[in-house]
Amino acid sequence: MILDQLENAAAYYPLHPRLERGLRYLQAMDLEHLPPGRYEIAGDQVFALVQEYDSKPKEEGFWEAHEKYIDIQYVAAGREHMGYAPTASLRETERDADSDLIKLEGEGRFLELAEGSFVVMGPQDAHMPGMAIEGPQLVKKVVVKVLA
Repeated sequence: MILDQLENAAAYYPLHPRLERGLRYLQAMDLEHLPPGRYEIAGDQVFALVQEYDSKPKEEGFWEAHEKYIDIQYVAAGREHMGYAPTASLRETERDADSDLIKLEGEGRFLELAEGSFVVMGPQDAHMPGMAIEGPQLVKKVVVKVLA
């Protein structure tokens, strides 16, 4: 897992060429005015999902992980708690290979993602996105899916 500010994204370019492409996309776009939807960057290898939602209580969340894709989750507006736990420390409850979604149960910790920050989650990183900090809040997030 990586947690940082978008202004520092260049430090992570050497990790993976498709990760670099996703981070450069986030740096180049006017994300504040980008409407919700899917945006192609490099076909199914790198694409962005722009989302707007109200953060929700932790009891409504669930742990998830992905085998095929690395997530870059960038908060363009608002703030939320992002749950994190090593995938190996949780119990798998459901797997949908078609949507690259693994649901898990167990305990983890929560980090604050504020406007301008991003987190990178690989297949070894379970996460619970979109959780409220003090109460529901409107969040605009860009999730860049990077083929691992």
